[in-house]
Amino acid sequence: MAAESSLSTLRSREVSTMIRQGFIPDQSVCVSPSRSTSDSSRSQLYSPSTSPSSSSPVTAAYQPLTRPTLFEMMSQEQHHQDSSAELRSKISRILSNAPFHNSIANGSRWGPNNNNRPGGDVRLTIVSRDGFRVSMDVHRHVLSERSRYFAERLRLEKGSHSVEVEISECDDVEVYVETVVLMYSDDLKRKLIGENVSKVLGLLKVSSAVMFDQGISACLEYLEAVPWSNDEEEKVISHLHQLHLLDSATELLQRISARPSTSAKPDDILMKLLSGILQAKDEKARHEMKTLVSRLLKQDSSSQHRDGSCIDVSHDTLYHICHRCLSSLILCLSEATGMDDSRGRDRGSLMGEIAREANNMNWVVDILIDWKIGDEFVKLWADQKELAILHSKIPIMYRHEISQITAQLCIAIGRGCLLVPREIRLTLLLTWLEGLYEDFGWMKRASRSTDWKLVEVGLGQTILTLPMSHQQAIMLDWMDRYLDKGDDCPNIQRAFQIWWKRAFLKQNASEISDPRLQITVCEYPN
Repeated sequence: MAAESSLSTLRSREVSTMIRQGFIPDQSVCVSPSRSTSDSSRSQLYSPSTSPSSSSPVTAAYQPLTRPTLFEMMSQEQHHQDSSAELRSKISRILSNAPFHNSIANGSRWGPNNNNRPGGDVRLTIVSRDGFRVSMDVHRHVLSERSRYFAERLRLEKGSHSVEVEISECDDVEVYVETVVLMYSDDLKRKLIGENVSKVLGLLKVSSAVMFDQGISACLEYLEAVPWSNDEEEKVISHLHQLHLLDSATELLQRISARPSTSAKPDDILMKLLSGILQAKDEKARHEMKTLVSRLLKQDSSSQHRDGSCIDVSHDTLYHICHRCLSSLILCLSEATGMDDSRGRDRGSLMGEIAREANNMNWVVDILIDWKIGDEFVKLWADQKELAILHSKIPIMYRHEISQITAQLCIAIGRGCLLVPREIRLTLLLTWLEGLYEDFGWMKRASRSTDWKLVEVGLGQTILTLPMSHQQAIMLDWMDRYLDKGDDCPNIQRAFQIWWKRAFLKQNASEISDPRLQITVCEYPN
């Protein structure tokens, strides 16, 4: 028993020692709610984890205040020492060839002890937010000549042989030291070669803070000459705004913004881009550039609705392109329908040109719809009765992309993306619905990337926006075609059901209810 008691006492002492040293938390402070503890001591040892509105202080849940253990404090101190050692190493490399010496960082001295380069007459101390200090013996005339800030600080110290200047609360001591070293250089631009954009932005910030004009100019020249990533571009513009240096960085800003007086108008540039794509000779390149420009314009359209910042796409520019494509399409179809085999032009190449022009028109219409300026085109397309007649005379395999324009407009109208008057919607279907029916089967087989369910839904919704008399005529005609052609005809059964309910069920309900309403009114007493 004595041995066990002695062993227990020894273990208790070991645990007590570890608790005092902080390696393990003191479990004795984790008092049970039932343990008698005064309210004053409880308020010192605990912080409530629940709302203070609890009715009973005994049943309230408390958690012990967390205190870092000795091990945690030692780890934090070690991390701080490692960071300080790394920072001292970086600053040592910066100052290894500095034209001054007797530099001290937190009590550690470094720098070449060269008698030909005597120490300066100003003790400049840079202090970080966490207390890291760097002291440098620098020269009054260098600081005064290069920095308007230091010139003002040292102006009242003319009679002193030794001056101390301290800059506190610095964000980045390393960058401040580098900036001071740069003040001794006659070729600042060469000194910056090889630095990354983030480092130069830091030097620009410090140079601006101490009014080091040559340093500001050198940093701006560097930034103007090197390429940027997307993230770096945002940082550059942000720094220029924050430091109020936009007026000093006109050449740099020309990389991202053109001056109106010396550049072409956005409309002219867009016209040249779109025209170049539509007239491209290489089909693969034309397709790739169409996809790229469409994606960029969609992104700009989304930006316009989200934050109002986007390129200015002109209505007139896009419609000028539309009319040009339409004229080319009419010319090609006219030539194809009036062509005789004895003429020299190859019929196959002409048919290929028809398909190409129709594809171009589809692309431009897609842009108009995205930018919500396609209403005018619906009327333009609905009025193309001559083109619709020419379309009916061309083999389906060459003309089906023309019908895709009609399908695209029906999808937009069915979704409410194009708001056009009833007369125009009716004219659109009267002009082009026949061709859409005839070409639908070939369109499905030729373009498997298109979601034809969307076309069918859009067509049905467009029909349902018309007056009931027109709905009836179109639906009865569609049923005959669908029963004859099956899947080669658009399947608009869903719209057919809605029309059926409108035409029969609702009409019958109104015929039954109206007489009752009249009788009720007649029998109502005065």
